[in-house]
Amino acid sequence: MLKIGVFGVGHLGKFHLNNWKEIPGIELTGFYDPNDDTANEVSKKYQLPRFHDSDILMDACDALDIVAPTNFHFGLCEQAIKKGKHVFVEKPLANTMDEAEQLVKLVKESGIKLQVGHVERFNPAYLSIKDMPLNPLFIEVHRLAQFDPRGTEVSVILDLMIHDIDIVLSIVKSDVKHISASGVGVLTDTPDIANVRIEFHNGCVANLTSSRISMKKMRKMRLFQKDAYIGIDFLNKKTEVIKLKDPSDNKAFTFDIETPHGKKTIAVANPVVPEVNAIRKELEEFRNSILNNTKTVVSEIDGMMAMDVAHQILRKIGHNIITT
Repeated sequence: MLKIGVFGVGHLGKFHLNNWKEIPGIELTGFYDPNDDTANEVSKKYQLPRFHDSDILMDACDALDIVAPTNFHFGLCEQAIKKGKHVFVEKPLANTMDEAEQLVKLVKESGIKLQVGHVERFNPAYLSIKDMPLNPLFIEVHRLAQFDPRGTEVSVILDLMIHDIDIVLSIVKSDVKHISASGVGVLTDTPDIANVRIEFHNGCVANLTSSRISMKKMRKMRLFQKDAYIGIDFLNKKTEVIKLKDPSDNKAFTFDIETPHGKKTIAVANPVVPEVNAIRKELEEFRNSILNNTKTVVSEIDGMMAMDVAHQILRKIGHNIITT
C-alpha cells in the first residue's frame, strides 16, 4: 500500500480526500492543516488522524498531496523532496520562478516523482481528443468564473489562466516568440480579468481571456488548424470536431460546400467523451507513475514552463494594471 499524507484539507483538499479513499492501493496516513475548525471537521468526518507536525507526517508517508495555498508550496515541496518523498502539488508549482527552478533542480537530484495539479489535462472533453493529430495555427480560449474569495492570493493569471497556458504549451510544440497582455484589477489588487496573445515560433497564435468576476461560467478552447476545427468545452464536457471528411469515417454528419477549388465534403463529429472524474484520474496517474516508475503526466518541468509564461504575462501587464 502506498501511504499518502495530505497537506491542506480546505475546499479542494476535501475533494482530494474523497478521491484518495476510492483509489486502490492507497492508504491515507493522515493530514496536516493549521486551521483548527477545518481540521476538527475533517478528522471527525473522515476518521483520519490530524498531524500537528509536518515533519512527523512526512516521515510516516511514501508520498504527499499538497493542497495548501500557493505561498506554502515551495516550503512543503522542498521539505518533502529532501526527505525523498514523492509529491503531488496543486497548481501553480510555486509562488516565484526562483522557487520553481529550485524545485526542478531538487527533483532531478533526488529522483522522486513530482506531479503538478493541472487538472484540465484530465478533463473528459480534453481526453476525448488526445489521440487526434493536433497542429493548430490559431487557438482561442475563454475561461470565465464568478468571483470567489478563495484563490485570490494570486492573480487570475496564476489562478485560472495557468490551466489554459499549460494545455496550450502541451499542444503547441514550439517555443514562445512574443507575448502581449493587458489586465484589470477590479475586486483585488492583482489582475481579475486579463487578455493575452501568445505568438509561437512555428506561427501559431493563442488568444486567451480569463476572468474571475463574470456573471456566468465558461471554460472553452477552440483550435483552428489546416482542414479542421476542434472545440473543447471543459465546463460541459463536450467536444466538437469539424473537418474535411475522412473516407473511412461513416459516423460523422456530413454536408457539401462549394469552394473555388471545387466541391468539398465537411464532416461534423462529437467524439465520445469518457466518463472520467478528472481529480481522481490525475491522482491515479500520480500513483501509477510511482508504482511503475514512469514519468508523471504533468511534470515539475511542465509546471515550471506554465509558470514561466504566466510570469512573463504578469510582467507584460506590469504597472499598466488599473485597480478600481
